[in-house]
Amino acid sequence: MLSCCSFLYSASRVTQVLQINSEFWGFLCRFLKSTTLETLWEQRDAVRARKRSIWAMRPAGTGGFCWDPEGPGGGCSRWGGVSILHYGAAPLLPSAPLQPALGPGGAALTRPSPAHEGGGGGGGGRGGPTLPPRLPPPPLPGEAALPGATGAASMRRLRANAIAVLTVAWILGTFYYLWQDSKPRTAAGGGGPRAAGRPELRREDGSLPLAMTRAPQGEKNSRRGFDEKAYLSSKLLKAGEDPYRQHAFNQLESDKLSSDRPIRDTRHYRCTSVRYDPDLPATSLIITFHNEARSTLLRTVKSVLNRTPPSLIQEIILVDDFSLDPEDCQLLTKIPKVKCLRNTRREGLIRSRVRGAEVATADILTFLDSHCEVNSEWLQPMLQRVKEDYTRVVSPIIDVISLDNFAYLAASADLRGGFDWSLHFKWEQIPIEQKMSRTDPTQSIRTPVIAGGIFVIDKSWFNHLGKYDTQMDIWGGENFELSFRVWMCGGSLEIVPCSRVGHVFRKRHPYDFPEGNALTYIKNTKRTAEVWMDEYKQYYYEARPSAIGKSFGSVAERVEQRRKLNCKSFQWYLENVYPELKVPEKELIPGIIRQGGNCLESWAQDTTGNMLAGMGNCKGTVNNPPVTQEWVFSDPLIRQQDKCLSITSFSTGSQVALEACNQKDGRQKWKMKGSFIQHFVSGLCLENQAGRVVTNPCQADVPGQQWELLQAT
Repeated sequence: MLSCCSFLYSASRVTQVLQINSEFWGFLCRFLKSTTLETLWEQRDAVRARKRSIWAMRPAGTGGFCWDPEGPGGGCSRWGGVSILHYGAAPLLPSAPLQPALGPGGAALTRPSPAHEGGGGGGGGRGGPTLPPRLPPPPLPGEAALPGATGAASMRRLRANAIAVLTVAWILGTFYYLWQDSKPRTAAGGGGPRAAGRPELRREDGSLPLAMTRAPQGEKNSRRGFDEKAYLSSKLLKAGEDPYRQHAFNQLESDKLSSDRPIRDTRHYRCTSVRYDPDLPATSLIITFHNEARSTLLRTVKSVLNRTPPSLIQEIILVDDFSLDPEDCQLLTKIPKVKCLRNTRREGLIRSRVRGAEVATADILTFLDSHCEVNSEWLQPMLQRVKEDYTRVVSPIIDVISLDNFAYLAASADLRGGFDWSLHFKWEQIPIEQKMSRTDPTQSIRTPVIAGGIFVIDKSWFNHLGKYDTQMDIWGGENFELSFRVWMCGGSLEIVPCSRVGHVFRKRHPYDFPEGNALTYIKNTKRTAEVWMDEYKQYYYEARPSAIGKSFGSVAERVEQRRKLNCKSFQWYLENVYPELKVPEKELIPGIIRQGGNCLESWAQDTTGNMLAGMGNCKGTVNNPPVTQEWVFSDPLIRQQDKCLSITSFSTGSQVALEACNQKDGRQKWKMKGSFIQHFVSGLCLENQAGRVVTNPCQADVPGQQWELLQAT
């Protein structure tokens, strides 16, 4: 499939090259097959034919003769005492009678047929003397200026060779272009955990049409008050200045590009046939920035205005987080619907977004980074999902804009957001079960976390959930806190495949953190772990030991907010939203599973070959039990050497056996619930029935279901 997609993408790139070079090839074809050249050949042939016909009917005294009727391409006829030369079936009649061409004795001279040429029999003629081998007629006056048959063939060969050479050169150039385009690019995420996970690049199959960027005429007229040239020219790079130094991407390349350049429509082709409600709600777009390059900031704003229906844009709120030049933001307010808020001190992305949300007038909020380019119909699919369920928080597929040359590259549509126990964001493949159930490539994708840079949320739901944790600083970790809060407090997170937004992923942060990048990120993620991860926060500290002992401020207000919202536990999140995040295995300590004076043990194989679990008198000690009574509880498996406790069926009263351990086998998954040992899937409890071990509905008043797990010391 990957090879097929690569081939299809290459085909689309060839199509692109063909489009780019169409004018050149059109000119070449017009030149090589021009009317002037064709007319020249026609005129040459007509003149030569006319002159030869006249020459063939010249009197004998001038040395004339006529062609043999069986000769190729012509014949000789007699008409009114005149030799008539004709080509094919149509004779060429002279305009005036001429004397026939006669040989000695008055006999008409004829040319022997091709069968008799080259000697062998003088009787092949028409009674006259045999002529020497056929020679082409001598050139007539004026004929030497025209190309002969040999010249015409040479011209045709020259033309064919020229076409062949140009075609081969063009094909080689095309493959070189595609090879250059397919070379690995360094557009990766930067700085922190979120940026470190760059979306996997994939060459989308099917043709990739250009996304139109033309603004409505009315909007063009209303933008005339904004002087784009003056806005951009005042911040151009100086000669010899490092283009990566200030913004951590190639500013020189960004400045060269048009502010409304066309980009490839990277959506799946079926997205173009999806229809959205005509009464979608308008949204307030909130873009925060700090010392952003003017060319990328302007391109972000104009891509939104050019590729979004005007009725869906309530306003574009630019939050200037205390940039060095206030005019970076203020000058853009001359563009319709653009508003500017400027912080009086450095607040960071989190508090800046909250400020923008507080002044927004639309019912839907759209958060966007300041170095993006939105694609065709990017907003409609996200608004549709939020309109259908206001508790949804939706994000687009984030395409990659190269930090080196600003090439727009399509990201895979089979990715979702994930993380590890250190709260390091990463892009990961959709689980195979979820992928198999998605019969429609336009269906939304459930994601455990979002990247956080670009998403749409209902404003009332945003406020209900508690906005952002404003005690977090600058940037980092806020996407985990928001994602956990949405899922655990009754909402959901989705990635909408038919929405595409390009983003410049950088390798480092271009700005400073007051307490340093690492300490700021630790503070933010530690606040997230303390509020939302319950007892599982121990795994965060194990994965990020540098966070132990670091100050993170008071989280009492956020804990109270969680209590008021009646949010679910982090264990619920792991079991229902992100079961792929495995809990690290603790050091496995063996022990015994006891019930009074009896212990759980393995029995010999029954008649079916299964090794059954049963009860027997406890032998030995907890630290030194017999092999048949020694168990290791490694959640969710109960092990005895290489065998694991397993139900034989999901029905009540079924006997429990020991089978080869399989982490993915639902029949072998158990959990301790107080003094019960409960089967994870069926919900039945382990029960001792007169020495036989079976599964039955859990009942607190049944002594056979009360177990004691004792571990060796």
